Amino acid sequence: MKILYFHQHFNTPKGYGGIRSYEMAKALIASGHEVTMVCGASVKSRINFPGEFRKGMKAGEMDGIPVVLLDLPYSNYDSFIKRSLAFLRYAWRCVWITLRSDADLIFATSTPLTAGVPGIVSKLLRRKKKFVFEVRDLWPELPREMGVIRNPAVLWSMGALEYLSYHFADACIGLSPGIVEGIKRRKPRKEVMMIPNSSDVDLFRPENRELPTRYDDLIGEKFVAMFTGAHGIANGLDAVLDAAIELQTMGRNDIEIFLIGDGREKPRLQARANKEGIANLRFLDPIPKLELCNFLPKVNAGLMILDNVPAFYNGTSPNKFFDYISSGIPVVNNYPGWLASMIVENQLGIAVEPGNPSAMAEALCYLADHPEESRAMGIRARQFAETEFSREKLAQKFCNLLEQIGSLDTKN
Repeated sequence: MKILYFHQHFNTPKGYGGIRSYEMAKALIASGHEVTMVCGASVKSRINFPGEFRKGMKAGEMDGIPVVLLDLPYSNYDSFIKRSLAFLRYAWRCVWITLRSDADLIFATSTPLTAGVPGIVSKLLRRKKKFVFEVRDLWPELPREMGVIRNPAVLWSMGALEYLSYHFADACIGLSPGIVEGIKRRKPRKEVMMIPNSSDVDLFRPENRELPTRYDDLIGEKFVAMFTGAHGIANGLDAVLDAAIELQTMGRNDIEIFLIGDGREKPRLQARANKEGIANLRFLDPIPKLELCNFLPKVNAGLMILDNVPAFYNGTSPNKFFDYISSGIPVVNNYPGWLASMIVENQLGIAVEPGNPSAMAEALCYLADHPEESRAMGIRARQFAETEFSREKLAQKFCNLLEQIGSLDTKN
């Protein structure tokens, strides 16, 4: 089967961020399918090929995955309008590629929501192609609840595009229970499968803590809690700064917090930390997966932080959670929902209520003061990653679904 795989923010272990599409594409190729990844250029992905762009694109190969790289730079620091234009330009280029392709199946993953446009157009104009749409975030629910988009016309347009993507897809994939429920509310008779983000148990391993890294001098005798990922509005990282202040007030100078990543909120957060004299907090640049996998197991806890928005409770599947548990470290989570329930029910760490910096500080103190229990949580976390969320098992589920859809008779 020939598959066109559309992911504007495609990433590999050499870059920064999640590598779900990288691993899923490799699994499809290992199963005998032809896959072409179509993505946009980004500093974060660190993907580039020799030569100049021709007609806005150039092709190459990343670890056995054929990739079409579009000349569409993107940054979280861009304005809303500039990012929206990048999304629309990517969708238009992908439509052009789709209509000239002999692929059997189109697979598109959000965000952005415009990733579904090539599939919609293909189903309208060339009905022989199958279309599977993967939903990583519910739109327009999330931006509406966060208050970042208030324009009724924009919200209506996003809702219409969401509906059309679900309607024309032969099947949908949701990454969390809330996302699956959201899809089914719009298209209750649509086939929807939950395939969450997964744990790279071969890449992130507890024993990696013995491997040297260029960050070893940062790890001393202190208890270190780490957050990895985007520093955006949705992440609500002021909660971490508030907890760090609580720790200083408590005199817990033996506990330190690292914030690793980048985003539009990072300069503001750094300015706040400097102004308020938060000395137990370090900001680090993004770290590629191939280095992070050796650094993360050395720390004592992973931080799962999001803004207190109800749509997040069951509607997200953050990569960092699965990296933490693969690394065998306990998790401190500050918002309710399916991840918090898993953490509590399986004793993988501590879940605290949102908006309570004292509770987060006390959770870190508890882990620091009970090292044996903390290590036991980390051991259970690693076992949970292996049994419930291994990449191999979930990638097989992913391949099976696409093969099932690809083998269906063409009907519309």
